[in-house]
Amino acid sequence: MELGLATFGDIATDLTTGRSISPSERMRNLLEEIELADQVGLDVFGVGEHHRPDYAVSAPAVVLAAAAARTKNIRLTSAVTVLSSDDPVRVFQQFATLDLISNGRAEIIVGRGSFIESFPLFGFSLDKYDELFSEHLDLLLEIRRAEIVRWSGKHRAPIENLGVYPRPVQNPLPVWIGVGGTPQSAARAGRLGLPMTIAIIGGMPERFNSFVEKYRLAGERAGHRLSELPVGINSHAYVAENSQTAADEFFGPYSAMMNKIGRERGWTGMSRSDFEALRSVRGALAVGSPQQVVEKILYQHEIFKHQRFLGQMSVGSMPHRQVLRAIELFGTEVAPAVRRATADSGKQAVVTA
Repeated sequence: MELGLATFGDIATDLTTGRSISPSERMRNLLEEIELADQVGLDVFGVGEHHRPDYAVSAPAVVLAAAAARTKNIRLTSAVTVLSSDDPVRVFQQFATLDLISNGRAEIIVGRGSFIESFPLFGFSLDKYDELFSEHLDLLLEIRRAEIVRWSGKHRAPIENLGVYPRPVQNPLPVWIGVGGTPQSAARAGRLGLPMTIAIIGGMPERFNSFVEKYRLAGERAGHRLSELPVGINSHAYVAENSQTAADEFFGPYSAMMNKIGRERGWTGMSRSDFEALRSVRGALAVGSPQQVVEKILYQHEIFKHQRFLGQMSVGSMPHRQVLRAIELFGTEVAPAVRRATADSGKQAVVTA
């Protein structure tokens, strides 16, 4: 299994000191996190796209290009690129450029987005939420397939026999589909034969097993082999030397972030007991000692037989030094144990397809 990390570049006020981190400091910290993840042997680092004041990253490809110059082996991906409100030509060009800079380590995870700010910002209608994604994905895949593009749709000017450059090192440039709570998105990924990653941020992970089943069934019906249909799981994660320390350090920033978003969306508040339930083996959070996090990932692997796990550690106001220590433990203790335990099953799918 591939093990890695993802972040949105959170900007938040420290709960103990009251100090707010600046976007420039957060960006420096983020690049240090990616550099360390590479040094401890992690496979992937993902950077998400948001257009809000509480996140530093609105242009993932730019951040990842900076990281490419400071790393050697780790794959660099968006997590996610909000394709519904972006131009597929520019998305391809940006990540093809990243692929050239990194010598073949770029990926794109495309999604419809969990926030809506990008739609009015770039002049798109929320009424066309899914229609825009479908059309933009179709164009992105066509650009990936052919250097000279001939394409037309409803929401963008047609392209008549024009070249899209630069072309990436990888052929094809890996494109994943990120799925949240929509089974139809899982089925679409399967029909297209694209790798799928599922964001599990609450509840019991096993409820997403139906998504994976729909994905694989749709893929097989479309003529794709199971070996061409890798699955990734993205969850909040945090590692410390022991279980209590991990819980105590992560709960404050995590619950503050979740409750802030919850107030915007009408969710109920998160208590410490809710948090501890999510930390249990059947819960969504991979938070604890190295052994506990290994057990959580392997428990999920029994359900999904997935080929990739990305943990989101730098949540809310998590102190940078604690995040670095968690990355070190994840890379040196958790990842090797998970890889050993999943070595045989990991051969079922080609993750970089």
